[in-house]
Amino acid sequence: MTLHASHDAGSLVLTQGRLTLREQLPGEAALLADGKPGALTWIDGVPGEGTMSAASMTVAAAGAGVYHPGWGLFAIQRTEDRIAVGGVGFHGPPDRGAVEIGYDLSESGRGAGWATDAARALCQWALGQPEVVVVLATTEPGNLASQKVLERIGFERVANRGDLWSYELTTMPE
Repeated sequence: MTLHASHDAGSLVLTQGRLTLREQLPGEAALLADGKPGALTWIDGVPGEGTMSAASMTVAAAGAGVYHPGWGLFAIQRTEDRIAVGGVGFHGPPDRGAVEIGYDLSESGRGAGWATDAARALCQWALGQPEVVVVLATTEPGNLASQKVLERIGFERVANRGDLWSYELTTMPE
């Protein structure tokens, strides 16, 4: 399925079928970090804890002067009604060809493939950027749902990083 990239009010927007990923710039991220819905309508009323944490990372990066547009947090929205079901994004801009992703779904958004679709679209976009050669991800050993997401996308498990299982993706499977 084709991934379409556009911009809306300065934010990167990635659309692929039923899924829209909408970049949350630092001002929007500050609201999410405080547990507020911002300009979004969330399936459970407010963003999930992981999304709030990622929003805090975006705000901190902006405050430190190291925020890079396109390499932060994206809201995962259903294309049909723009309801936000979670967050997906990067832990920062590419570093020596590598970028790390993370994702979180609101409780009511789980079990419908949103994390897989969102992570796949984000990885597809990232691997299409000239500065990215590998996408990284980590999970806790007991987080089977997250491990299944990564495996469905085509990530391969590599050496552990401390207490976390590490994964890498260098090409998108056909």
